[in-house]
Amino acid sequence: MNRPRLYVSEVLSANLKGCLYYQARMITTATNMFRNAMVAFFSIAFPQIILVCAALGQGHATLSRPLHLHWFFEANDITNLTPAVGGEKIYIPLNGGNVVSLSAIDGSYAWKSDIGGVVSAAPVADTKGVYVASESFPVPSSTYYRATGAIRLLSRQNGLTLWMRMLPAPLRGALISSETNIFGSTSDGHLYAFKKETGEISWVKYDPPAFNAAPVLSGSSLYIGDREGNLFSINQATGQTLWRYRTRKSSRTPVAIIEGTAYVGSSDGSVYAINVSTGRLRWRVRTGAAVQSLLPAGKCLLTTSLDNFVYCLSPENGKKVWKRQLAGRVEAQPLVLDDGVLLSPLAGDECVVLSLQDGKRINSVYVGEDNNTEASPLLVGDLFLLTTRKGLYAFSNQTDQTMGSPAGEPTPQPR
Repeated sequence: MNRPRLYVSEVLSANLKGCLYYQARMITTATNMFRNAMVAFFSIAFPQIILVCAALGQGHATLSRPLHLHWFFEANDITNLTPAVGGEKIYIPLNGGNVVSLSAIDGSYAWKSDIGGVVSAAPVADTKGVYVASESFPVPSSTYYRATGAIRLLSRQNGLTLWMRMLPAPLRGALISSETNIFGSTSDGHLYAFKKETGEISWVKYDPPAFNAAPVLSGSSLYIGDREGNLFSINQATGQTLWRYRTRKSSRTPVAIIEGTAYVGSSDGSVYAINVSTGRLRWRVRTGAAVQSLLPAGKCLLTTSLDNFVYCLSPENGKKVWKRQLAGRVEAQPLVLDDGVLLSPLAGDECVVLSLQDGKRINSVYVGEDNNTEASPLLVGDLFLLTTRKGLYAFSNQTDQTMGSPAGEPTPQPR
């Protein structure tokens, strides 16, 4: 009986084909399982991602395009302090020591907390809640000294106090936050660093003339001015003074930091550029009146002053690139985006948007006659928040039939 001959090469070829076929089947099965898993995941997660991106935005807001009313929260007892934003929550300080929490998405009311006294500084918020400084008033008939300041953390869920620290004097200006500390200065000349977790004092620094502006953080340093015109660079972790520069008059504006240079405005109308490493002056220029605000704006050092002008100064040498006069002075810190700057003059019935290239007016937002306040405009996702004497407006570039009109009477949200 003759048996067919099988050559070694043929045997190897048959085995190789079987092995490749088996591996191909396994790869196909694994690919199908992965594709099905991804389809299942995105069918659940993708709508949520879309909702979050639509609600909080991904940097698509522009000042040059028309702005439409998205929602309005009526509050006749609103303060001049800038609201705080933490995640999707907005916290508004009101007169009478009240703080209100709203949803940033639709302005819906979440809770109201009565902390007593008055809110004494602009609050700051994070994912835990909102940090609020307050001032209480001493009893006139009392013969004993009583602490009048306090700082506390209010829960983001319900507004309950999570911790509180009493202070001899109230915090002023604005609070500012790092990853671990809350910083603020008091009316009696003290600068505090509080631990965010417990409210314990990390360090405290005393300045007899009293600090006169909100602190600014950059790198590992804190920058703040005082009423005698001193600008301090302070180590955030220890409170140690790194250097001090003396300007000619009081500084009441937050410091602007641009590429290794600290810029500070003075009440004598001057803007100073100081090297952050050495504390030495680089240049000084004069504006028309006391400087109200300084902030980076593209190729500009944007400056507002009491002469109702907005200046674009060169950060390199202080040269005036352009200047533009407004209807009234601007007390609030402007809001800067790539395509323009939003300013809220105290006189008039609108906020104005100027081009950063030449200072020309490119847009405006109607808010009502003499309705602007000293609170700074904010950007939360794709929403522009404007604090007015009647309440908080939220504008966006998107048009919706259910949204209000900036020129019409807004419908207040329930409180």
